[in-house]
Amino acid sequence: MLTITLYTKDGCGLCDEVKAELAVLAAAYPHRLVEVDITQDADLFARYRYTIPVVEIGAVTLQAPITAVALIDALQTAVSS
Repeated sequence: MLTITLYTKDGCGLCDEVKAELAVLAAAYPHRLVEVDITQDADLFARYRYTIPVVEIGAVTLQAPITAVALIDALQTAVSS
């Protein structure tokens, strides 16, 4: 099973959209979603505060804006690896 890391924070609407899209894709691409709140780590906050949501799927990292097509491509790449 794939592990997907989502860098997020409370109140992030784009993050909620990515989570919803990943939930839809879970049937085709089973995964475990790990959410990391960037406000709990100063380094992560400095790195990602302007680019969340950030999604790591295997070796692929996506930054906002993240489309459904980009998620599918990243998931397919991770499954093929």
